[in-house]
Amino acid sequence: MSTLANATEMPTTEAPATVTRPSETPAIKTSTTPVRAPRARASERDHRIVNQPGFVLHSYPYKETSLIIDLFSRDHGRVALVAKGAKRPHSKLRGVLQTFQPLQLAWVGKSEVRTLVSAEWVGGLLPLEGAALLCGFYLNELLVKLLARDDPHAPLFDHYMSALNQLAHDEPPAIVLRKFELSLLKETGVAGNLAMCIQTGQPVDPQKTYVVDPERGARASMASDTSPSVTGKTLLDMEAGDYSDSTTQLQSKFLMRHLLSHHLGGMPLNTRQILIDLLQL
Repeated sequence: MSTLANATEMPTTEAPATVTRPSETPAIKTSTTPVRAPRARASERDHRIVNQPGFVLHSYPYKETSLIIDLFSRDHGRVALVAKGAKRPHSKLRGVLQTFQPLQLAWVGKSEVRTLVSAEWVGGLLPLEGAALLCGFYLNELLVKLLARDDPHAPLFDHYMSALNQLAHDEPPAIVLRKFELSLLKETGVAGNLAMCIQTGQPVDPQKTYVVDPERGARASMASDTSPSVTGKTLLDMEAGDYSDSTTQLQSKFLMRHLLSHHLGGMPLNTRQILIDLLQL
């Protein structure tokens, strides 16, 4: 047999085919750590205030077309709001955000300056004019300088609205101001019962003379006192809201001036100086 024949009859050796069974498919590695969705930003809707009564105390320009509003609200106290686009000629807010006008407002946000969403004029108060207008600005300055932000005082808000209404109806300005000043100091916790003597723990004697320590209260006056002295009757009248007596009106004016000066820490009240100069209030 030839060599060629032997070679032809010999079986050929082939490389075995590689069969990949499903069970042998290399596994795709996956992380065992759960994938967390990105943390969603807190929706401003969660911090939305709606249908809130309020008054504009002060406003000033912000950028080219907006305003920053210092608002006194009934349930949230003083709040700073940015009124975007309020200075644009056709803005709905342009004629609404006026001082001494009762408003219904909505805003969003929880930062120091929130964003005004809407403001609607409610009505119900006459506009302030002349001396009453100056007195209104004086009340606003007191609130801006003595009331902390985000510190609600619903009774003080109601008293403020009542004071504006009384001024608009020509109630005696001096009496309206004295009542509001005392209400403000009491609501903010810096004035107690003026009619109680801190030395005896008893009501003041109408016939005796007292001085009022801004931090403690009324005590019997002494010859060395430099603070304004008032009769016990004046203090009793002030607590009762009765300013019909001319002596009570005069003494309460100097007493409140002394107490406010102390709690303002020397900060001047610009509107009060105007009132003193023009109206002797």
